[in-house]
Amino acid sequence: SASAGSGEISVQEPSQSCSGNFFGYHDDCTKQLLLLVCRLKSSVSFLTRPDRPNIAYQKLKGRNPGVIFLPGFNSNMNGQKATALEDFCKSLGHAFIRFDYTGCGSSDGKFEECTVGKWRKDVLSILDELTDGPQILVGSSMGGWLMLHAAIARPDKVAALVGVAVAADHVVTSFKRLPIEAQKEIEEKGEWKYRTKQNEEGYYSLTYDFIREAENHCVLNSPIPVTCPIRLIHGMRDGDVPWEISMQVADRVLSKDVDVILRKIGQHRMSDKEDTKLLVNTVDDLIDKLSTVA
Repeated sequence: SASAGSGEISVQEPSQSCSGNFFGYHDDCTKQLLLLVCRLKSSVSFLTRPDRPNIAYQKLKGRNPGVIFLPGFNSNMNGQKATALEDFCKSLGHAFIRFDYTGCGSSDGKFEECTVGKWRKDVLSILDELTDGPQILVGSSMGGWLMLHAAIARPDKVAALVGVAVAADHVVTSFKRLPIEAQKEIEEKGEWKYRTKQNEEGYYSLTYDFIREAENHCVLNSPIPVTCPIRLIHGMRDGDVPWEISMQVADRVLSKDVDVILRKIGQHRMSDKEDTKLLVNTVDDLIDKLSTVA
């Protein structure tokens, strides 16, 4: 897979699909490279907002229910899960949108000035301005937290949710689990080096203000007023966000149509071949379900 968030292209090691004999390897990787070039050439559009930074997005026209991918923290719309879903929706003729949050990828704004509340408004802007009719939201990590907020705020538009390693309340919960002395030190310094396995530094630098603002958006302390079908996929070897959070979400939502799928060897990114296949199949089942109801 590849990412092209800020004009840079980083091609990862060939995936398992590139294994096999030399010629199979060569053909398959050439195909992946051509797909990558095509993706980079496909146009990025911008949702302009009078009072907020412009949001970069890519939209595939098609029938409903549409699918919208919500990336994780400090991520962008060019990840493997997003592009796999786009390919799937294209093959099925369904609408699809992927986008970058404010301050991330190709969107305007400064990352260090962002908050969970601002990103929540980004999701609602995408829903309100770019979609018509029922939508399936697919949220990865922090995107899984934001999809719950979108479902609460726009119940008529959000027809189903698919969470991948949902990180609901996670940054706030992690902060509150620190010893009081550590919390006070972070408050005084104004910064928290939050451990992660998702970047080279081994931590995300979060401001104390970011954590305080995020507290306003916690959802696990009371019943979550979401009644649509929900599917939650989580890896049991997730070193960043415990799989128990998906169980908590399942318990808190009012919806009765909730399935939790645990992948015993799944990591946080859930991006290997089998994980991607599971995600696509889960979305496919929901499209069938919603189309039948309609």
